[in-house]
Amino acid sequence: MRDLLLTAALIVLPGLAPAETVTVFAAASLKTALDQIAADHQVASGDRVLLSYGGTPQLARQILEGAPADIFIAAASPWMDLLAKADLLDRATRVDLLGNSLVLVGQPGAGAVRIAKGFDLAGRLGPGKLAMALVDAVPAGQYGKQALESLGVWAAVAPQVVQSENVRAALALVTSGAADMGVVYGSDAVAAGDTVAVLGQFPADSHDAITYPAARIAGAAAGAAFFAALQADAADAVFVANGFSVMAPVIVPVMTP
Repeated sequence: MRDLLLTAALIVLPGLAPAETVTVFAAASLKTALDQIAADHQVASGDRVLLSYGGTPQLARQILEGAPADIFIAAASPWMDLLAKADLLDRATRVDLLGNSLVLVGQPGAGAVRIAKGFDLAGRLGPGKLAMALVDAVPAGQYGKQALESLGVWAAVAPQVVQSENVRAALALVTSGAADMGVVYGSDAVAAGDTVAVLGQFPADSHDAITYPAARIAGAAAGAAFFAALQADAADAVFVANGFSVMAPVIVPVMTP
């Protein structure tokens, strides 16, 4: 079904159309999957896809300040809502593209942790550090703090939390050994491979649903074909292989200013 979107884009942009340069601002957690999807699209289309990764708030602010982006993929809906209210989105293109999970990771060989209400995370952590994305600004950190608070363990571990500008930076603290554990997305754990151990997954009801909205930027002349490719079956397979869940291709209702 998603391939119909790609077919429609190719009808609008026929094969004889000149190659274009597409600039995509995307949440850092998408890097591994999106790098592959972009590379595949470049080979198939001849287009050049420029990918700029970072924390969702940072990227949204850059777009608000006039940064030249054609497509934005966020890790939380409020930041996409902010751009919509500023009339910076092609609202008809906005979709909820992906979902994700939240996991606790640790050093390779570490034993599993049963994550439930009141679990002894502080005891398991000992004097070590817990890496998280910025807990009051970046979606991964916000989801993580929300989960730890709902499970009743945030107060006990907060003094040992080391915060990073985005979730991939938090993951790097664990893979480098600078932090003993980290709260990251399930897709980040997949990207890390055997350099980390997944100690447990946070219950889905311990935090808000993790949603990645995507949209084209208002007035963008480039990116229609790549935006459709992001919703095609081939991209779905890459996203799933990298730990994301693919959401039904439902267009988000247009918001009135």
